[in-house]
Amino acid sequence: MSDISHHASNACIYTTYAAFLILGLAVAWKFRNSKEFLASLKSQAAVPLAFNFLASGMGCGILLTYPQIGIVAGVQGVFVYALSSALPIMLFAFIGPLVRRRCPDGFVLTEWVFERFGYIPGAYLGLCTILTMFLYMVSELTCIETVVNTMTGLNGLPAMIVECVVTTVYTTFGGFHTSFFTDNIQGVMMTFLLIIVSIAMGSQIHIDTSLIRESGLLNASKVGWQLVYILPVAIASNDCFLSGFWLRTFASRNDKELFIACGIATALIFVYLVLIGFTGIVSVWSRVYVAADDPTGENSEVAFFLILEQLPAWVSGLVLVFVVALSTAVLDSLQSAMVSSVSNDIFRNRLPTIYVRVLVFIVMVPAVVVALKSPNVLEIYLISDLISAAVMPSILLGLWNRMYFLNGFDVLVSGFGGVLTVFFYGLVYYDGDVQSAGGILLLKDGIYTGDWSGFGAFVAAPVGAILWLIASVVVLRMPYSYVRTGRLALFDKPVKVAGERELDEVGAELVGGRSEYEIDDGASESVRLSDTLKTAK
Repeated sequence: MSDISHHASNACIYTTYAAFLILGLAVAWKFRNSKEFLASLKSQAAVPLAFNFLASGMGCGILLTYPQIGIVAGVQGVFVYALSSALPIMLFAFIGPLVRRRCPDGFVLTEWVFERFGYIPGAYLGLCTILTMFLYMVSELTCIETVVNTMTGLNGLPAMIVECVVTTVYTTFGGFHTSFFTDNIQGVMMTFLLIIVSIAMGSQIHIDTSLIRESGLLNASKVGWQLVYILPVAIASNDCFLSGFWLRTFASRNDKELFIACGIATALIFVYLVLIGFTGIVSVWSRVYVAADDPTGENSEVAFFLILEQLPAWVSGLVLVFVVALSTAVLDSLQSAMVSSVSNDIFRNRLPTIYVRVLVFIVMVPAVVVALKSPNVLEIYLISDLISAAVMPSILLGLWNRMYFLNGFDVLVSGFGGVLTVFFYGLVYYDGDVQSAGGILLLKDGIYTGDWSGFGAFVAAPVGAILWLIASVVVLRMPYSYVRTGRLALFDKPVKVAGERELDEVGAELVGGRSEYEIDDGASESVRLSDTLKTAK
């Protein structure tokens, strides 16, 4: 590393943690009487919301993964990866208003799933959501330990433990409000620090222009083209599992503010990730990273830090502050979202606030234990992405009014069927080798190998989910409905009472929120609302 001393490194790390602890506790004190510990509905303007999406969506792991993709897949890979990470934020601008209108009192996606599809599908999505956020917490803790160790030569474990304590303390007292406020500060810090680092790199790093064409990083590659499909599917579906994004979606004042916030966040995230990804490319063009010296590619993930070695010590100090702020922002957002999800999805918001606060401490214990074992986080991420690609299609189709006939059974069949389809694809791809087919489910070979195993898995998951969804409706539910009722009753539209609740009356529909309903044969009559409800029963 450049000449930053251990004392200076410790000062940068722990002063930053202390500053955010004080700030977090101050915000917690300000909102100490607030009832909105788990969420804050319709309260936030566009700009602070945008910085929240920015800060909570990027952990310090981006300093490892994006430079690496620049080395592996070149300019094409960097732009595809950055776009695939940024554009899914816009999903919340379009899907968020639909979910908010259908579930105005909710604050996470699973609450709408409970109301739309029932308890079992809601719990099913809740468990997937909680597991995903737990894995993200483990990843963030593993990354901060690795980055501190790589940048400073210090043991990263103390920094990891202190970060857990700091974020747990102020999140326990302040909840969502504290996480939201600190994310704004951290988002602004990230912006200024990235600008400073970019200027320093531009003035200090010398690029050997003869290597630009020779490196081949300007060329398209098979891996790069595969990522054009894989990454949007994987990241977009997996983002729907992250309750932190949904908490911020429900926190927007209105749909317009949400759209502006998502647009700003998308643009900023794209620019930031492209800049970070290009450090890997610059490391090759400046001979800081030489592929011939690293035949296995193991050191490609530290390309960003190889660049830092060429910069002045004060730049490394700023980056260290940047890393700590970035990791803290993500971790407190994940803690807040995790607790909100556990309270809502498992305990259905019946726990007193004091017990909810205790949950913040409880969820950190297993996260730290798993992080200390240094798991292959990328492999776990990919498994989570694959599962989300199978689970989300049927759930999102439930937002489409014409898909009113879908129910919880269809969601479960579609999700499990999508995963099963990946296994069937593996059997075909590996000529009936069951063990290799099981390996595709775990994506043991990753997605950067250039073969078609990973690509096919991410095609099989959503396509298989849709096919199983169709099979559930046509092959299973239609015959059952006909045998049971003598007609295809599953396609009868439900009653909508006051535009919100739905009843299972065959062919009846409350018109315009008034006490009138229409029958399928065209007949209509006016009745009192109480009579309508009785008829529906």
